[in-house]
Amino acid sequence: MQSYRLWGAGPAVSTSCVLQKFPGVMFTWSMLMMCVSVFTIQPEEHMVAAGICQFHGRHPKTRFKVEGEPVAMRCPQVPYLDSASTHVNVTWRRNDSTTMVPGEEETRVWIQDGGLWIVPASRGDSGTYICTVRNASYCDEMSVELRVFEKTEASLPLISYPQIITLSTSGLLVCPDLSEFIGNKTDVKIQWYKDSVPLDQDNEKFLSVRGTRLLVNNVSLEDAGYYRCAMTFAHRGRQYNITRNIKLRVKKREEETIPVIISPHQTISASLGSRLTIPCKVFLGAGIHATTLLWWTINSTHVEDAYLGTRVTEGRRQEYSENNENYIEVPLIFDPVIREDLHTDFKCVVRNTMSFQMLRTTVKEAATFSWKITLAPLSLIFLVFGGIWMHRRCKRRTGKAYGLMELKTSHQILNPIQVK
Repeated sequence: MQSYRLWGAGPAVSTSCVLQKFPGVMFTWSMLMMCVSVFTIQPEEHMVAAGICQFHGRHPKTRFKVEGEPVAMRCPQVPYLDSASTHVNVTWRRNDSTTMVPGEEETRVWIQDGGLWIVPASRGDSGTYICTVRNASYCDEMSVELRVFEKTEASLPLISYPQIITLSTSGLLVCPDLSEFIGNKTDVKIQWYKDSVPLDQDNEKFLSVRGTRLLVNNVSLEDAGYYRCAMTFAHRGRQYNITRNIKLRVKKREEETIPVIISPHQTISASLGSRLTIPCKVFLGAGIHATTLLWWTINSTHVEDAYLGTRVTEGRRQEYSENNENYIEVPLIFDPVIREDLHTDFKCVVRNTMSFQMLRTTVKEAATFSWKITLAPLSLIFLVFGGIWMHRRCKRRTGKAYGLMELKTSHQILNPIQVK
């Protein structure tokens, strides 16, 4: 066997020994390279997995803005995101574009504290914008609709915020969606208009309070209509107007009345084992439904506490009107009636700010139909008529027998004379 001696290697190594060990060395080397590759590729695969975002659909609120004014839209998934939230990465893009919105305030459109800013907005900015929120463990997206309109009378119903104040009260109008432009400022100057006419805030009718609010005293039907609040916003040495339009609706005050329980009756008849429904009906007149409470008690305990099962339950509350008068109704349902119910105290209770009333009712067993009770008088009648008929029949037979006897006697008397 030929052998070789490596210089400075000591004893000679045979060729056959090297060839025998070569497969084991190659297997060990390949396993080592595989492990290194796994640990090297794993971070890249983790980043790919984290990059798969879950889309949550479109936000239900569409942003309606006016052309030429600044627009700031918060990311819906992170409503309170600020610059300190460095662990979350927020990006914006249009639905019809793969280009991300720049993160710096260098162009007309940029991202600031996670929000999308457009200063000023144009009608071409209308569209769908997608906000992506990402960190090391998750990624989700949601779209926001933006509609930018020209400032005209025709677009006023679309860009207005509806608000409601009750008649003959004092209420507040709020200038909405200004938090991004105001921040923590307390000395914000807001100018209010009614149908494009500036409001005199020294008037007792209108009073500006807490910056973005307008107090309207003693509201009348004439106060309904369109209001506008306006402020200025400075950006890169330019002043921009920010306006919000409000459509005020004045609703009539809904007054409560004293409720009157008109049913149930004091006693309800029912057969044992049958299903029974006892309605509690309350008359409200012109009063409102919402503030009137109606319920049942069983032995001064609520139904759900008195009966843990479903044999006796309260039915669904019903609110309806008849002849322009309001009613509410809650039924008490037995399924079925048992003997225990005959000794139970049931009350219908109604309450509002005007009155508290209750009406007690009891359940009694209904009289059952008996053939014995019905046939007893008939049997007596048949006995009477039968007795009369038998008496007459017997009397008639007695009369006939007496007549035959007389005839036979007279015949016997006549016969001897004829013989002679």
